[in-house]
Amino acid sequence: MTEVIGVRFKKVGKVYYFDPCGTKVKDDQPVIVETARGQEYGEVAMANSMVEDNKIVQPLKKLVRLATEADKKTMEQNLQFEKDAFKVCEEKIQKHKLDMKLVSVEYTFDRSKILFYFSADGRVDFRELVKDLAGVFRTRIELRQIGVRDEAKMIGGLGICGRPLCCSAFLENFQPVSINMAKDQGLSLNPTKISGTCGRLMCCLKYENDTYQELLRETPPNESLVDTPYGRGTVMDTSLLRGTCRVRMLNSTDAPVTVPCDQCTVLRRGRDKGEHLDLPESPVPQAQQSLAAEEPKAQQPADREHKGQRRDRRRPENKVQGKPGEHKDNRQPKGERSDKPRPQQDKPKKDKPQQEAKPEGAQQTAKPEGERKRRHRGGRRNHRGGGSKPQAPKAE
Repeated sequence: MTEVIGVRFKKVGKVYYFDPCGTKVKDDQPVIVETARGQEYGEVAMANSMVEDNKIVQPLKKLVRLATEADKKTMEQNLQFEKDAFKVCEEKIQKHKLDMKLVSVEYTFDRSKILFYFSADGRVDFRELVKDLAGVFRTRIELRQIGVRDEAKMIGGLGICGRPLCCSAFLENFQPVSINMAKDQGLSLNPTKISGTCGRLMCCLKYENDTYQELLRETPPNESLVDTPYGRGTVMDTSLLRGTCRVRMLNSTDAPVTVPCDQCTVLRRGRDKGEHLDLPESPVPQAQQSLAAEEPKAQQPADREHKGQRRDRRRPENKVQGKPGEHKDNRQPKGERSDKPRPQQDKPKKDKPQQEAKPEGAQQTAKPEGERKRRHRGGRRNHRGGGSKPQAPKAE
């Protein structure tokens, strides 16, 4: 264990550990500490406390002294110099026609270095700009390119909720935010609604992500097969915060039923992918149980027989009369063959009309020459060409 103090150099910035060197400090007390850039002015964010050695980066920088009134005046003068340097740097950027946006300017406590923070879409060649700034301020110049999230943190502003930006108010470090967090919370994926002032996903999506992840483990996903007190059905949608889900019952055309998630037994998570499931028997709904208890036992077999009776839609010529309530079918079942030969029906011959038998010894009379038998193709008379009708034989 090591005794350290925590110092913050910006209003909302990272806390760094320093060796107090036996000096007792209080929260929000200004101090002067030694850093890699020289002496810096900061405020105490954590008073003297013991910290484990694995959480400390060795070697620790030391506390120089507690800030005095002269140190405070020096810090106020540096703030005024930063405003003047900001205007000068903007003029130089326009002069060199550089595609960059100046965000902030920072002086070190001893004024040995000036840091210019800017943002740009790509890499910028600012070598000529550094030479011009060094000729004006006569000190060391350093330009740093930052991202859009750091830019929003330095400038500040109001979010879509109407409150100051979280990054400029209390967030010390940026945490990774993904689009899956918005999906889990059921938010609209419209970029204008889930993006912050910086154009990136809002940092507040991370706040409730752990709670939503826990609720998702207890809630059946959409299209899952579940058993409910009302029967078996499929989940249509869920409400994570209310802890309910809408279930569409199988083999039912009624409206979906809203059921608490703790009363649902998940048989299959997600949509059906064709896997084999050993499903238990579907429970009898509570509504049917109450109706079955009210009905008398004597009427239940009759109702079942009536429900199980199949409607016979066969034609009446295929039925054979028998006992009342019975129907017989002479047709053979499909796929089976009978060994008995089928009776062949005599088809009437249409070629020649049958002649009546005449008694023996009867003489056949010859037909007159004018009478002839008319033949027609296909059994139809051909009236094309204006043919005349056959004339009756003349009497002798």
